[in-house]
Amino acid sequence: MKRPRLVAGLALAVLLVGAFVVSPAAVVSHATWVAADPVRLVVAVSLLALVRPLLAWPTTLLALIVGYGLGPIGIPFALALIVLTSIPPFIFARRFRGTSRLAEVGEQTVAITGSVRGVTASRLLPVPSDVVSVAAGVANVRLGAFALGTALGELPWAIAGVVAGTSVETLTTDSLQAIVRPEFVALAALAGCALLVPPAYRRYRAGTEA
Repeated sequence: MKRPRLVAGLALAVLLVGAFVVSPAAVVSHATWVAADPVRLVVAVSLLALVRPLLAWPTTLLALIVGYGLGPIGIPFALALIVLTSIPPFIFARRFRGTSRLAEVGEQTVAITGSVRGVTASRLLPVPSDVVSVAAGVANVRLGAFALGTALGELPWAIAGVVAGTSVETLTTDSLQAIVRPEFVALAALAGCALLVPPAYRRYRAGTEA
């Protein structure tokens, strides 16, 4: 019991240190040089996707840089990166989930919504990506269902990020604000809630009829 808590504590410490020591602005400041060469861009952003969870950066930053360098054709690549960067925190949480009330609640929730639907809806809600990844891991979601749900739920955010990156002449951290416009967030959240309503209602009906 002590080992999972120790590992989780160390991981949190690394995450907090990374978030303070390195900022998205430091990466964005080199975006023009990176984007000048497509091969260099692919390699650099792929490496960034691997370390992003340790730095607690938004996943849409990847889509923003891809859009800036590759334009609209980079949407599939940006989506693949977002799925890739979501897997490490998911696997970590799944590996050290242990047995707790939180894990039980997560499994019960997945049983009601379904793995793919639950992950997809969670990705559409305005919740930090890594929080969703960790919650899915704690709920013991299968990796395949997690990856598919992440791809479906993050697709609108990937498109928005790439479009935002394509539309700017100079990439800055302020460009992220173009992705999280209130109306877009509201529509995505509405779609996420709409996905959760049918299974929740079926469960409610089953409970009242029992």
